[in-house]
Amino acid sequence: MEQAYDTKRKRRRIALALPIRVRCRESHEFSWTERSRLLDVNHFGAGFTLTRPTEPGRLLLLTIPLPHQLRCFDHAEQQYSVWSLVRHVTPVPREHDQPPLFRVGVAFVGKEPPLGYGENPTIRYQPFPIDAGHDKMSQVSEFRSNTQRRASRLIIPLEVVVETFDEHGRSASQEHTVTETMSSLGTCVPTNLDVEVGRIVRVSSAHDGVSLFAAIRSRELAPDGISRLGLEFLGERWPLATD
Repeated sequence: MEQAYDTKRKRRRIALALPIRVRCRESHEFSWTERSRLLDVNHFGAGFTLTRPTEPGRLLLLTIPLPHQLRCFDHAEQQYSVWSLVRHVTPVPREHDQPPLFRVGVAFVGKEPPLGYGENPTIRYQPFPIDAGHDKMSQVSEFRSNTQRRASRLIIPLEVVVETFDEHGRSASQEHTVTETMSSLGTCVPTNLDVEVGRIVRVSSAHDGVSLFAAIRSRELAPDGISRLGLEFLGERWPLATD
């Protein structure tokens, strides 16, 4: 088997194209499952591709027919089901007429998810620091975001389309709306869409020629009776000349 190396990774990964099932709970009510193939793997993590985005800090449940010598538990089971922490998500360059593809790298967490995940699947996690000689799966703690925004939001009314996706990754609904505040990192939009905090949507602007994925960080009912979504763009920034 060909061996794959990462210059920042202390443990070698092996290139192994095994089938894999990936399950993600984006919110309390919504989850999706996608079948893919491994790119590389070792005892402590793996790389693979997805046709839909996720984000660092999310937990995924992977099911893999992994060789027993690469497992940390369930050595006698046919399938290896392991909770995994998303460490990075990178868009794969594609032609304009091809659907999106993302390379995902995860660290294995264990046989069970962290306490609290069942009650709130929207929690994002971060790994504990690992010593160079550490020989166990990653341990995680709840991710604490910086309460101070990294970029100021401006009052910019921009016509956009907010698009949701079903459990198969297909477009489920679209809504034309207008941003109320905007920065290169996120936006706030009024909405009638029935979507929860934690869901990932796509925000597109024909005027700016931009289409970015975003995670719903908040949903609040305003005094005018219309809900507002607080969105954080994933992976890329919205191009604003004023930023």
